[in-house]
Amino acid sequence: MTAPARSARFLIVGPQGSGKGTQGVLVAEAFGVPQVSTGDIFRANISGGTELGKRVQSIIEAGDLVPDELTSELVRDRLAQADAAEGFLLDGYPRNRGQVGDLEDFLAGRGESLDAVIELDVPREESIARISQRAIEQGRTDDTEDVIANRLAIYERETAPILDVYRAQGIVVRIDGVGSLAEVTARIFEALAVRGLAPAHPGRGAA
Repeated sequence: MTAPARSARFLIVGPQGSGKGTQGVLVAEAFGVPQVSTGDIFRANISGGTELGKRVQSIIEAGDLVPDELTSELVRDRLAQADAAEGFLLDGYPRNRGQVGDLEDFLAGRGESLDAVIELDVPREESIARISQRAIEQGRTDDTEDVIANRLAIYERETAPILDVYRAQGIVVRIDGVGSLAEVTARIFEALAVRGLAPAHPGRGAA
């Protein structure tokens, strides 16, 4: 039986509709580490009235994108908190090569590095079908096929290329993201176990 990993520093990557948010929660729970998503960080800082939050809020209210430098600063602040000392699962960051450099510099400064990058591989047609179905179920009229296709194009243009950086490091775990929730989850844990990364709490998602 594989011994539990001493650390669990993960990044989960996949297009919209890949299920990475749900899978990320399951992996984080099983390994006993926090799931760290940029959306959650933005909301927490804004609602908490922090100085970083005020800067983010003014940018969002102006209709602009939060710049890489500020996004990276917020993530560094979150990863410096006590619950992330032994590991974390990043979701939504880094989104581009510039943010990859920021993250690697930060982790290197602490003598750390990512243990694995989980890539959920889902065909474009499947992503569009899933998001469209979710929009119908949630009564959202803004998720048109054109809007969805544009989001996927941004992912393919800006985020997918970061995987080349991590493939060169030999830490990408490519997972077939098509199938039931349980099937995909099982594939993730099996692939991580092969790399000697066993969850500390297998009952919490790694069934």
